[in-house]
Amino acid sequence: MRITLSHTPLLVVLALAASCGIPDNRVYTLYRGSPVDNAIRIHVATFDVNEKENYNKENCEIAQHLFQHQPGISVKYWCEKGRYRN
Repeated sequence: MRITLSHTPLLVVLALAASCGIPDNRVYTLYRGSPVDNAIRIHVATFDVNEKENYNKENCEIAQHLFQHQPGISVKYWCEKGRYRN
């Protein structure tokens, strides 16, 4: 199936529907610091699969570990409970 611009509204609605209804207490977000300023936090990913809380937490921690332990990485990665916020 070829996706065209006419499919865009449907895709947006489906994406929003998929993320609705998941309690924030089961969502985890991965952030990283900035090499320029440690006070800056940068959104990397949000883990919001509609599963038990530990599922998203564990996947966030796995991703954090993989990012953090790449050779040459000097910034910190961490997970926070809840959706992305500034």
